Amino acid sequence: MAGTLNRVEWVKPARQARSQETLERLLDAAEEIVSERGFDNATVAEIVRRANSSVGAMYARFADKDSLLVCLHERFCEQALATADMALEPTRWAGASIADILAVTTPFLVHTYHHKRGLIRAFIARCSCDPSFAERGSRLGREIASKLLDLLADRYEEIKHPHPELAIDFGLRMIFDTLDHETMYADFQRTKITLTREQLAEELTRAFLSYLGVATPQAW
Repeated sequence: MAGTLNRVEWVKPARQARSQETLERLLDAAEEIVSERGFDNATVAEIVRRANSSVGAMYARFADKDSLLVCLHERFCEQALATADMALEPTRWAGASIADILAVTTPFLVHTYHHKRGLIRAFIARCSCDPSFAERGSRLGREIASKLLDLLADRYEEIKHPHPELAIDFGLRMIFDTLDHETMYADFQRTKITLTREQLAEELTRAFLSYLGVATPQAW
C-alpha cells in the first residue's frame, strides 16, 4: 500500500468561468507567498507581480489583505474537503487495513502542513480572534473526521479500544493538534530529539494505531 501515497494529492476543483482566471491567479500567488513567508510578510506588490496582474485588479476584488485572507481560507477549506473526498473514498481502500490507511494519510497530512506552513499559520492565528474563521475551520475538521469514521466503520473489528468511534475521534485530534502546534511553534522545542517530517509522520501513525489498539506492521 505504500505506493498509494503517490496517488494522494491536493485537489483543486476546476473553475469553469473565464472571469475567475484573474482571481485564481491572484489567490495562487498569494497562497505561494504566504506559505513561503507568512501573511505579515506578503506584500500586495509581490502578489500582483507573481500573478502577472495589477494593483488595480487586486483591489477590484479585495478591499484589503484581510479580505484576501478570508478568500484564501474559503478556498483552502473547499480544496481540503475535495481532497478528503478523494483520499478517503472507500472504494480506493478495498482490502486495506487501518494500518494501511493511516500509513498513507498521516504522512500526507504532515507533508501538507509543511508545504503550506505559512498559510496554515495565518489561518490558525486568525481563528483565535475571528469566530467565522474558527467555525469554518471547525466545520472542515468535523467533515474530515466524519469521512474517516465512515471509512473505518467496517474495520471496527481491528480496533481494541472499547469505544472505537471515540478512539478515532481522539486520534484525529491528537494528530491535528500536534501539527497545529508544530506549525505555530516550529522554533520552540520542549524535548531533546528533533524529528524529521518522515519521523514525525511515522511516530504519529504509531501513536494513533497504538491508541486504537491496532498492531503496528512488523515491516516498519
